[in-house]
Amino acid sequence: MDGKTALAFWAKYPSPRCLEEVTESELADFLKQESNHYLSLAKARQILQLVAEDGCTKREHQDQRDMLVQSLVRSLRASADEMTKLEAELGVLLGIVGCTLDSLPGIDRVTAACFLAEIGDVERFASAEKLARFAGIAPVMYGTGGKTKNYKSKQGNRVLHDLFKQLAVRQLVVAKNTKQPRNAYLLHYYEQKIAEGKSKRQAIVCLMRKLVNVVYHLLKHKTVYQMPAIPEKQAG
Repeated sequence: MDGKTALAFWAKYPSPRCLEEVTESELADFLKQESNHYLSLAKARQILQLVAEDGCTKREHQDQRDMLVQSLVRSLRASADEMTKLEAELGVLLGIVGCTLDSLPGIDRVTAACFLAEIGDVERFASAEKLARFAGIAPVMYGTGGKTKNYKSKQGNRVLHDLFKQLAVRQLVVAKNTKQPRNAYLLHYYEQKIAEGKSKRQAIVCLMRKLVNVVYHLLKHKTVYQMPAIPEKQAG
């Protein structure tokens, strides 16, 4: 709803009545230009068909309603400009502290700053295992009668836990157009856990734990993330 093309559309056509005299080719040219040739005639035809199916939707004080929509568009564009400026400043700050988390697919500058805010100085964690426990990702071990069993931890920093969970889910994204995964190595790791009999939820937790290792290494050694290669015998 707040994408570049969508905002351009709402700004020019704040209500269906604004499309009454617009032809398919005119709307297609507009969409093509605003979406960098991603949207064109098919989308224009779909929009106009939906407008026709709805019929007349003009309501009382429609001019004022249209003005409010266009005002919201201006506000969203202004907010987007401010976010761009803030992200640029975050980039400077991340460079000053030597943070390279945004080199990992799925982490932008804002997310990197969130990780830093929750983790603090990574040197206070002696190992990635300690960081995993701090985030509530490592299992808790209970023992009784000479027997031990692992249980899911419900403690730890829940904000950091959620950051790792969101990051894990992002690693599984596959581009619609190219069909290329965001992170082929970690997607393969996730699929491997599923093949081993783990549920999707369990596989996500395994992926979160692996990402703790990655984040810990990047913060501790201030290195840029390098995508590991998938062994050929496993890649197929």
